Amino acid sequence: MPANDIISSAKRTLQTEQAGLDALAEALVSPLSDEFIKAVETIRNIAGRVIVTGVGKSGHIGTKIAATLASTGTPAFFVHSSEANHGDLGMISGDDAIVALSWSGETTELKGVLAYSTRFQIPLIAITSGGDSTLGKEADIVLALPKQQEACPHNLAPTTSALMQLAIGDALAIALLENRGFTAGDFRTFHPGGQLGASLTYIRDIMHSGDRIPLVTSGTQMTEAIMQISEKGFGCVGVVDESGRLAGIITDGDLRRNLKTDLLGEVVDSVMTANPKTIHGDMLAIAAMEILDNSSITALMVTENHKPVGIVHFHDLLKIGVA
Repeated sequence: MPANDIISSAKRTLQTEQAGLDALAEALVSPLSDEFIKAVETIRNIAGRVIVTGVGKSGHIGTKIAATLASTGTPAFFVHSSEANHGDLGMISGDDAIVALSWSGETTELKGVLAYSTRFQIPLIAITSGGDSTLGKEADIVLALPKQQEACPHNLAPTTSALMQLAIGDALAIALLENRGFTAGDFRTFHPGGQLGASLTYIRDIMHSGDRIPLVTSGTQMTEAIMQISEKGFGCVGVVDESGRLAGIITDGDLRRNLKTDLLGEVVDSVMTANPKTIHGDMLAIAAMEILDNSSITALMVTENHKPVGIVHFHDLLKIGVA
């Protein structure tokens, strides 16, 4: 294929899949809205876990949905429909809810799960395009997805349909997250590793405090301030007033800008930048990094009631893997 044809093919795929997502968004307004609300309320009220099941491409999507639910505060795991028929049904308890994925709704391997759900009165939520299918008729709640053209030119390979299943699963997970008031701190509990975990670290856990904070009092000679900058190694020094409140900050940049004056004969008040940017200890590392980037600075004072309690440097964020 010529290069232009390759790009055209890719664009057609994206446009076709986008049309599927648009149709799904419209369906959520009506007729899917009532069933979606029921699904969220059912999952929120169970004492157990969400059991996601499916086979083939629906199974792969189901695995991702289960992982997303679990990582956003809704205990969940995936059970392959075929394995369920060979003993894994024992993993499903009466306190659970089942989310079954099948685009056609006629997946043979699901029969065991459907019978088990009925026998033990376990809530069954179907994600399917076949509202009148076997799965649709057996389910307590049916998220009937609109039938859309697959991106495959033969309308065979699950592409648009798989994306729509994934999207409705994400919508469920986020609706449950918001419904429970799941916080960034809660999120970090399930994501302690990697850059994501680092980004959700609290500043209070990485800041330098006590004698490590470079500070001088108002009226101090610049010679002492420069010694503090050099000794503490953060490229700055905070200036506090008589009550201990942070009045300003002097950075390496301030020193360079005042080299033409009698810098060593000055007091800190005439050189400092008043009302500097500060952060609090409960701020997340990712938010502090954004402030540093947007302000083109390398360090931030951490304050409580306007009094400095710590300092965090760009390098501290690099060390924990935020950037």
